[in-house]
Formats: sequence, structure tokens, C-alpha cells
Amino acid sequence: MASENKYPDLTSFKALSFDCYGTLIDWETGFLSTVRLLTSQLPPTHPLNTDPPLEALRLLNAKANAYEVAQPTLPYNELLAEAITAFATTDLSLPGLSDSIAEPFGNSPGTWTAFPDTIAGLQKLGKRYKLAILSNVDNQNIAATVGKQLAPAKFDAVYTAQDIGAYKPDHKNFAYLFAHLKEDLGIDREKGELLHVARSLTADHVPAKELGLQSVWISRGGEKEAGRGVGGDYEALKGKVAFGWRFDTIGDFADEVERQFSAKEKV
Repeated sequence: MASENKYPDLTSFKALSFDCYGTLIDWETGFLSTVRLLTSQLPPTHPLNTDPPLEALRLLNAKANAYEVAQPTLPYNELLAEAITAFATTDLSLPGLSDSIAEPFGNSPGTWTAFPDTIAGLQKLGKRYKLAILSNVDNQNIAATVGKQLAPAKFDAVYTAQDIGAYKPDHKNFAYLFAHLKEDLGIDREKGELLHVARSLTADHVPAKELGLQSVWISRGGEKEAGRGVGGDYEALKGKVAFGWRFDTIGDFADEVERQFSAKEKV
């Protein structure tokens, strides 16, 4: 944060909507822990038996995304169980392992940990804005995450794909967000009161640009090829995203928000 005018104004917004897993919660580590249970059973020379098993992670995520499109009303915990069963059976030829892994994997998002910067950052941001979550995860997992992994940070609203019957990047999710924030919290997106905060380019920032929704990219290394993970390739998506701010972490974002509000209060 070298320059005081490095970032555009963040003080005009009244609410922040967050993607949760990957942005606030360490989604990738949670996914990898289960993927390793499978890939470690492969022959040592198998191309997916790597450490970390990033290509296997991407393949499983792609399979889960395909289920999101094909079965948009299927809750995420059930979707994960189906995706990893199909992945173990068809991609890895390990059908016997999927039975013991599928249900625990589906219920694992609620146990995944927050990034070290998340909770303190959310507590700072909660002093300046209303906070909401727009997540592709099911209600059971998000309740565990909000109640345990993200405590004591507080949210004013939580909306899930299970509530909506669709998965991001479907515009239905954002239409639901806009309508319910206005009804539940009095936040009017049309008046520029909402700012969306997310890690995933494909699930969040592409539809944000399509809908004219201002957004913040919490890149967590994703601006570099080595840290791309599963959120999308920035170089390939440059023309499809239009976030106005980029920060490495939620903590960095919260610090800049606090700097801007404090500077304005001193005037």
C-alpha cells in the first residue's frame, strides 16, 4: 500500500458480498486433503500421483463444475459426493475407495479452515459495511463454516446455491443476491451500494462484469501462473473481468478500507 491514492474510493459502498470458499476459507487445501487420499493409491508413475496433486484437483473441480451445470438444484454436499465417486471410478479406476470417501468429502467444506487473515479482516470490514455471503455451498456446510470456522466474525445475510437452485456463475445467483439484499438489508445495488469480493474469476468476476457489478479480486497468488489454482487463468480472462481493485488477501483489503475511511474522517 505504498501510495495513498493507489486505490479507487472504497468508502461509498454500504455492503460487501463475499464468495466464501476460496476467498475466506482455504478451499484448495480442503479439496487437496481428500484428493491425496485417492491419488496416493495410484502407481508411483501415474501422471496424477504428484505432490501436491494439482492436476487431479483441477480434474475433480471440473467434474464438480459439470455437475453444477447439469444438476443445479442438487445440494453441494451431495454434488461433491457424486463428483468424487465419478472421478475415482472413471478417471482414476479406483472404484472401491469412493464409497468410504464420498459422504465425508461432501460434508467436509464445513470443516475447512479460514485463511489466517480472514477473521480479523472481516471484523474490520464489519465496522464499515453490511456483510453478506453468496456461496455455491449447501446450507449444512455453510452453517458450520459461519458458526465455527468464521466465528467471531458476523454476517448480516447468507445466501446459498441450495436456496437459489443454481450455481454461480449463473446470473440467477446474483439476481437473488440483489433482490434479497434490498429486501433484507435495504441495500440497493442499482444505487452503487454493493461491492462484490471474491477469489474466483470464473464463478464471480466474469458474471460481475456481465452484470455491471463492481468487484474486488482477492487474488491469493492467482495473478501469477504458479498460483492460479482453479479460479481461472487471469491472462486468458482479462477481457472478461473488470474488477476495480486487487488485493492479495482479505487482510490487505480491510487495511486499505480502514485507511481510506480514517483519511476521510480526518478531513
